[in-house]
Amino acid sequence: MVIISIYLMIISLDSKIGRFDGLILFLSLIAYTIFNYYGDKKRQQDVLILEDIRLKKGIKKSSQIFLIVVGILLVVLGARMVVSGAEMIMRMFGISERVIGLSIVAFGTSLPELATSAVASYRRHMDISIGNLIGSNVFNIMCVLGLTGLIKPILLPEGIFKSHIFIDYMIMLFISILPWFMIKKDLLMSRKDGLILLGIYITYILYLYLCPIH
Repeated sequence: MVIISIYLMIISLDSKIGRFDGLILFLSLIAYTIFNYYGDKKRQQDVLILEDIRLKKGIKKSSQIFLIVVGILLVVLGARMVVSGAEMIMRMFGISERVIGLSIVAFGTSLPELATSAVASYRRHMDISIGNLIGSNVFNIMCVLGLTGLIKPILLPEGIFKSHIFIDYMIMLFISILPWFMIKKDLLMSRKDGLILLGIYITYILYLYLCPIH
């Protein structure tokens, strides 16, 4: 995640994310996915064993797939409704698109990850919880930005260092590094760590609204 954030900053130095940059990001996502898939065969075998046990208990695979699909559709639909409603309200108050994108839209589109990680953590499926958070961020940078750059280059007219985006990049990089320092000793994300991260997020949101840059 840290490497991806740094790479995103590097390719933005020329004030744009062009088609070549987008292609590299998208191909990197494919390589990253393949690496994770083939690099975790032992865990895959364990999962298959657990799956066999569940099937023997009468839990059908088709039912699980159906519930996953329905759950994803409902969460995505709910997130879109939240984003649409909040965006309309914010525009009524004359708030800039940057602030809307970094706060309301970001929060709304992250609701699926929040719901999935919260449920997975509650059920003690920590790999799903952490993997979902990391995977969604990797996907957003590599796939969303990658495909967007391929379709139409993303321009930063003011340049990265003169633009407010540089501050946002620095915050993104800081947040990418901080959790590693929190868990490197005991591999545990405590409630205190969670409160710290939540406090940083609230502070950042307040900064966006109290010090808007149009």
